[in-house]
Amino acid sequence: MTAQAMLQVSKCLPGGQGLAPALRKRASFVELDWDVRQKSRFSATDSSGRALAIFLPRGQAVRGGDVLVAEDGSVVLVQAAPQKVLHISACAQHGSAFDLMRAAYHLGNRHVPIELQPDHLKIEPDHVLADMLRSMHMTVVEANMPFEPEGGAYGGHVTNDGHSHHGHGHGHSHDHPHDLGHGHAHPHHHG
Repeated sequence: MTAQAMLQVSKCLPGGQGLAPALRKRASFVELDWDVRQKSRFSATDSSGRALAIFLPRGQAVRGGDVLVAEDGSVVLVQAAPQKVLHISACAQHGSAFDLMRAAYHLGNRHVPIELQPDHLKIEPDHVLADMLRSMHMTVVEANMPFEPEGGAYGGHVTNDGHSHHGHGHGHSHDHPHDLGHGHAHPHHHG
């Protein structure tokens, strides 16, 4: 197909909101990794073989389960494609939920796109971060899985740098001590 024959898409329904289940079931789909889904302008080919030109509002990330609406009224279901990630979990023998929370805190301080789950975290591959996490006694495994990082505070849109921007200031005081003395060492090694 030539660029002129591409079907234009300029609307995204988060989670398919408001779409009848029957329409969603009959929709074609497109499988996209996070690098593509965080862009507001990209091209793709759906499961019906149609070339799509996606033009969404700047900063709008597309999530697995969202539905794209084309200019002809047709709908395309978005699926998060498996991609290379680091699957991070607490040590099965000595770890705790606190260890996972601590790892998420350190990754957040580095503004890394991160998927948060009750029993694991996922980030894009980075050997420096993998080494840091292993030194924190986390189990880090390379995997090929869908990746849905958090969208940021206040439900903001994710920009191409992975950050959430909404124009909000963050002004509130903390009336509690920050050094709570929760340090501990683990005498074991994770490969």
